[in-house]
Order: sequence, then C-alpha cells, then structure tokens
Amino acid sequence: MNNKSNKFVITPKTERSITMTIRLETELNNRIEEIARKSGRSRNELINKALKFAFDNVEFDTGDDVSSK
Repeated sequence: MNNKSNKFVITPKTERSITMTIRLETELNNRIEEIARKSGRSRNELINKALKFAFDNVEFDTGDDVSSK
C-alpha cells in the first residue's frame, strides 16, 4: 500500500497554552466557582478571559499626580 492517505503524518508541535500553578485567595476562588456555575463556562476559560481583559485594559499609576503638589 503506497497510498498517501494511509500515512501517519506527524507535524511540529506548536504550543498554544501552558500549565501553571497559582495560589488564589479563597474568596476569589469562590467567586470564580460561582461564575463558572452560573455561566456554564470552565474556570480555566473564565480566568483566561479575565486576564486578557485586565491586560488589554491595564493602566499604570506612577504616583506623579501633578494636582497634589
């Protein structure tokens, strides 16, 4: 059988995600669990969405407020 459709083709692996261990405050975990239950989404999906939102909307406060001088 020299038919190409019978080949087991292995392509280079591309990483789309990583596994990470983090510590959460108990209250934050409880809120994630509650939202996961209500929304039908996984904790992982919610955490990824929350982090993306935070990073897309981050603002840095340098403490150099001119009006307070």
